[in-house]
Amino acid sequence: MLLQPVILSGGSGTRLWPLSREAYPKQFLPLTSEHTMLQETVRRIDGLSAEHPRLAIGQLDPLVVCNDSHRFLVAEQLRLIGRRPARIVLEPKGRNTAPALTLAALAASGPGEDPVLLVMPADHVIRNEPGFRAAVADAYAIASEGSVVTFGIVPGKPETGYGYIRQGQALRMEGLSGSAYALDGFVEKPDVETARRYLSTGEYLWNSGIFVLRASVWLDLLERFRPDIAQAVAKAFDSAQLDGDFLRLDPDLFGACPSDSIDYAVMERLSAAAQSGDAADFPRAVVVPLDVGWSDVGAWSALWEVREQDATGNVLDGDAFVHNANDNLLVAKHRMLAVIGVNNLIVVETPDAVLVTSKEAAQDVKAVTQFLQSQQRDEHRHHQRVHRPWGSYESIGQGSRYQVKRLVVKPGESLSLQMHHHRAEHWVVVSGTARVACDDKTFLLTENQSTYIPVGATHRLENPGSIPLELIEVQSGSYLGEDDIVRFEDRYNRDQSPSG
Repeated sequence: MLLQPVILSGGSGTRLWPLSREAYPKQFLPLTSEHTMLQETVRRIDGLSAEHPRLAIGQLDPLVVCNDSHRFLVAEQLRLIGRRPARIVLEPKGRNTAPALTLAALAASGPGEDPVLLVMPADHVIRNEPGFRAAVADAYAIASEGSVVTFGIVPGKPETGYGYIRQGQALRMEGLSGSAYALDGFVEKPDVETARRYLSTGEYLWNSGIFVLRASVWLDLLERFRPDIAQAVAKAFDSAQLDGDFLRLDPDLFGACPSDSIDYAVMERLSAAAQSGDAADFPRAVVVPLDVGWSDVGAWSALWEVREQDATGNVLDGDAFVHNANDNLLVAKHRMLAVIGVNNLIVVETPDAVLVTSKEAAQDVKAVTQFLQSQQRDEHRHHQRVHRPWGSYESIGQGSRYQVKRLVVKPGESLSLQMHHHRAEHWVVVSGTARVACDDKTFLLTENQSTYIPVGATHRLENPGSIPLELIEVQSGSYLGEDDIVRFEDRYNRDQSPSG
């Protein structure tokens, strides 16, 4: 039976602001290694078949469910590690994990196909990857027989930020390398004293949000517990359009789907049914303990915990200097960062924002993003460098009626054929070769050459070369907003929205 990795790549980018933004949330960042968290999630199951040959499942191409606006980031990050997706399913609007998993189950199923789904959030850290793969092999064996498996993290401290799973009777199954238990119930986030009691009993595990189950089992359970979600997602899926690796959903149909999590929609109801004596009518719910150095990196303090610390407990990322300071996390992305005589701080520097907080208050970072949203400021959504499917741009200077940007266009890529109602543009090539179309003219520009794009001119910029094209764009006019773009042709099938 096929094992289908499913990666849920939602995330709004609020808890690790300013490094993580709404348009570039934490799963796309290299927080713990040279690879991003999404890439690490994909790579995490490499070697599964070799280490556990009884699975015999072959190549594990991931099926990713993500926000429509993140589709090119997902595709590019998979390409950079040499992976092709089984499919990238695009949510026009986030509706939580239950609808996302339903989309994945429908996309993974087919005539005569009922794969076991390994459902993983895209933004978790797992240090002991062989241990994780061993647990996946056990969960696969259990789920193949029709059970629903979730992983429970063996707690290392009385944590109040996680929900808990209560494990029940130990299960006796041949061929398992580890242990498995009946899932006896879910518990909401406790207070400190309750969390300490949970830890002392040894019967409670942190809820990881990682699941293993057959696609048909999930679809059947959702139809029984939340038929409104099942029917709404099925209707949206039936009208979906395939665009290369992308599966596009109708925004209105999917937007009509209720929002709910996997736990609330199914898992807690399944556990309650078993406790009420109706277990014979439902699949068995199983929890596999996981002690592999797991973290959901839900706050800056959690990142300090999982990163390697120096002899004084400091974690330094970038051009950072400490003196007479202990147990700090310092992230410098743009300039030198110096910290003297302070302890237990989080300091994060980016080109357009700086965060300073104690580790104890790190969970309150969302107050900053809420403020930025209320003031209609852009720092909660974008970095200074904004990524596009053709490359990136960043503002390097602006004032009344002008703005200067640095554009980098990847080899073989092009911007859309477009025009602007309110601004003219001057382009100066810094390196590489540009092919420019302006109204009825098409010509090449090389290093140190420039051109002028008048207001209202239909134009396109392409990189026909084999190296990145870098140019400086000087905009001038009465309005310089990114929404002053009228697209006529676009190879990436974006709509008029500049964020598309």
